[in-house]
Amino acid sequence: MLQLAHALAVAMLTSAATPSNVAQNGQIMSSSGQIPPSVGYANVAPLVLTAPIIADATIRSAVRIKGVESQGVVDGFVRFYVMADVAALIRGPGAVAAQVGYLVDMPLEAGGRLPRPKGMRVIMFARPVAGRPDQVQLIEQGAQLLWSPATDSLVRNIAEAAIQPDAAPAITGIGNAFHVPGSLPGEGETQIFLRTQSGDPVSLSILRRPGESPRWAVALGEIVDDAAGPPQRDTLLWYRLACGLPATLPEESTANEDPERGAIAREDYAFVLQALGPCTG
Repeated sequence: MLQLAHALAVAMLTSAATPSNVAQNGQIMSSSGQIPPSVGYANVAPLVLTAPIIADATIRSAVRIKGVESQGVVDGFVRFYVMADVAALIRGPGAVAAQVGYLVDMPLEAGGRLPRPKGMRVIMFARPVAGRPDQVQLIEQGAQLLWSPATDSLVRNIAEAAIQPDAAPAITGIGNAFHVPGSLPGEGETQIFLRTQSGDPVSLSILRRPGESPRWAVALGEIVDDAAGPPQRDTLLWYRLACGLPATLPEESTANEDPERGAIAREDYAFVLQALGPCTG
């Protein structure tokens, strides 16, 4: 029966996941149960925002998958078919069973030792399998985190932020950008309008005043609030901007601008990216 179950799970394994995804998400795993320093908001947010099912579960049993069924496993990893007891459903439909099976690729431990999944408490990011409420499919090969209070809190915070009515939408591109000089030399304001997946308006404003460092703000809506400021790091809005904005302002965004003003707009855009910091951690 167990062989049939893990054979079914292998058949349901998506071909869209790549070895690079396996490696990236495998690094999230740590035998100590702690979050490695390289894993933070920007690493966890894509999993939370993508997965239809997010569950706190404990692995009850694990069978190593070998041969043809382990095709695609990268060096340094091994594949298991696990059965896990779901303790809490952070997000998901009501059809998720109390015990589910799925495939997971895990990194070898120090010295090439096999990991021991049995008994691990994890947070898994998965999608349902049609007609099989007792089976799920990880959204990426290895898309699970070892449970810890910090991990649990981070996952729940992102999931909660994503369902708020005023949640920051995903950025899909940049629209028009323009710079308006002020009455004094070195004074002016740049407005940059962003395209979003939802169609909701998002814009950046950068203010320059003589003798002062530029100040910038982001507006979610039609009205720009001059009292608003940059988003705090490790928030959904910060993630949407830091990880969704292109590396440079597209030329077409300032196509109708005076070249000098367009150059200032590009400089102000670069200032915003620097202030946001890299999409890491």
